[in-house]
Amino acid sequence: MAVNRVPVLKRCRALGLEPSYLGYDKKSNRTLLHGGKKISEYGLQLREKQKAKFIYGVLEKPFRNYYDKADRMKGQTGENLMVMLESRLDSIIFRMGFARTRREARQIVGHKHVLVNGKKVNIPSYLCKAGDVIELTEKAKGLNRYKEIAEITGGRLVPEWMDVDLENFKGTIKNLPTREMIDVPVNEMLIVELYSK
Repeated sequence: MAVNRVPVLKRCRALGLEPSYLGYDKKSNRTLLHGGKKISEYGLQLREKQKAKFIYGVLEKPFRNYYDKADRMKGQTGENLMVMLESRLDSIIFRMGFARTRREARQIVGHKHVLVNGKKVNIPSYLCKAGDVIELTEKAKGLNRYKEIAEITGGRLVPEWMDVDLENFKGTIKNLPTREMIDVPVNEMLIVELYSK
């Protein structure tokens, strides 16, 4: 399996992205964008795609598959793409506060610590649906690691489209989010323009 090993804060700076969108504290006060050169239209489109891929931890081939699937669905392609990325299991685990960062959420899913509707799922890219109940396994709930995570993520704002009981590490997806509910700084229209060339 391919793994992105680029240092997170360095990549954030290159993409002009706040580390908080990935669950990291802002460790440095340096400006995020490199000044100077004007970016071409293609450069802007490419940067938005790279931003989305980086935030959600998706590599090029699966990202392209998400785009193709979003394009075939009803509604706006860009909006469908963002909703699909947001409804990945690793993203849901991060949003519910069961993980400090998106990378940690991916690891938790990979370690078979997550149940979806009572069944173990260890695929981070598993797409959740409205009504799905997501919780940690009984064994995982007893681990100190998750108690520490809950203390750190307890103050995090839970999106309005999910119900979460952090004490019992259990959550329900009330409905899939609309684009307005997704607070990710990505201009998906530029991604659509890039792919539709």
